[in-house]
Amino acid sequence: MRKSEAAAARCKTISTVQKLLGGKYKIELLYYIGFEQICRFGALRRQLGEISESSLTKQLRELEADGFLSRKDFEESPPHVEYRLTPLGESFLPVLCTMKAWGEENLLSDSSPSS
Repeated sequence: MRKSEAAAARCKTISTVQKLLGGKYKIELLYYIGFEQICRFGALRRQLGEISESSLTKQLRELEADGFLSRKDFEESPPHVEYRLTPLGESFLPVLCTMKAWGEENLLSDSSPSS
């Protein structure tokens, strides 16, 4: 069954957000940078656990290209790079708060759907 043009138009915004933030770690990265002030590459990698350097680099570059993060290279040896939220990234923080609250209410309680 094909989506009608009207159905596709209704989903366009959500579809766009999903494409931008659909990477496995992107939402977590925004959370750690925005709320936990974890800004350095190595600290982010330790926080996420089992992520390769190349995957983390890819996710961070995509977030930067999409305008959610800015990257500052201190041009030191050893390398020192920090990531910060841009105004667009900061504008997403209330969405993260809502997602976190929803998850705590619906996924971590005794009344979760999987219980």
